[in-house]
Amino acid sequence: MTAPIYPTKARPGDRVAVLSPSSGLPGLLPLPYELGLRRLRDDFGLKSVEYPTTRKMGATPEERAADIHMAFADPEIKAVIASIGGDDQITVLPHLDRDLLRANPKPFFGYSDSTNLLLCLRNLGIVSYHGGSVMVELGRPGAMHPLTADSLRAALFTSGEYELMPSNTYGDVNRPWEDPHTFEAEPAMEAAEGWSWHNGDHVAEGNSWGGNLEILSWLLMANREVQPVEAYSGGVLFLETSEEMPRAEEVYRILRNMGERKLLQQFPALLMGRAKSWSFENRLSAQDKARFRQQQREAVLRALSQYAPDTMAVFDVDLGHTDPQVVIPVGGRVRVDGPARRIVVTY
Repeated sequence: MTAPIYPTKARPGDRVAVLSPSSGLPGLLPLPYELGLRRLRDDFGLKSVEYPTTRKMGATPEERAADIHMAFADPEIKAVIASIGGDDQITVLPHLDRDLLRANPKPFFGYSDSTNLLLCLRNLGIVSYHGGSVMVELGRPGAMHPLTADSLRAALFTSGEYELMPSNTYGDVNRPWEDPHTFEAEPAMEAAEGWSWHNGDHVAEGNSWGGNLEILSWLLMANREVQPVEAYSGGVLFLETSEEMPRAEEVYRILRNMGERKLLQQFPALLMGRAKSWSFENRLSAQDKARFRQQQREAVLRALSQYAPDTMAVFDVDLGHTDPQVVIPVGGRVRVDGPARRIVVTY
């Protein structure tokens, strides 16, 4: 297998593209977006460059693809960061110029619906980065979480190994972005129990594949950005679920179908992000949130027991739709050391 390409990293003072390959929510909700841009400038020392659809709701797939092409082709742009996710980035994929992207590798940061572009880049042999959107992580009310800021800074500016550390607190209860008072204080946090290990008696190391589970299921249905299952043999799978909070049974069914495809059993290790367990549409109590996460864990273990009984799994990793959030390299090296209870990624 060809070694993945790690694009050259940005340095303070560089120009970075801020794109909306999914939803143009910066145009509707400017408060977290402008805050994220200020932190890119003041805390990270980067000069953000916007494109025609960055603040445009309802942009066509062709328009969004054109922005991606402009950002990657511009030699002055040293990294590309998604403003936020959405739900239709899959429609952008057919319009992407793969030769242009391959010839101009850049570090791309995004997650959720950006699972589409992350896996497109991975298939081109380019390492990209799951995490770090402008509106959510950089635009976090009050202040960026230190764990998030440290991981994002390392992924943006440095190369080499980075050890992930579990957080002792987490948050997933949001406040309205339309209200300026939301940004006067940091979000409320709750005690976190750390990582939970399953089959953690060995070490697994390989190139990572994964992303948001719901988006992955759509890609599998559309047969987009999915290689023959043998291409993933020996890799590290990482998964997380969104604020849409899929039921445990649905999580099981997606993983079951991955197992029926002989995909799930290709991975000797799985990193499972802490499940998002609260939304404005589903305001669970603390007790119900814990039950929701436990049911999801049981669903994942049920699928693993049937299709990949030897796979090591780590639950409640701070990746995806959770606060704090660590960045996972997509297509980059990940080492999961069960006996030492360590996870080391290569940025």
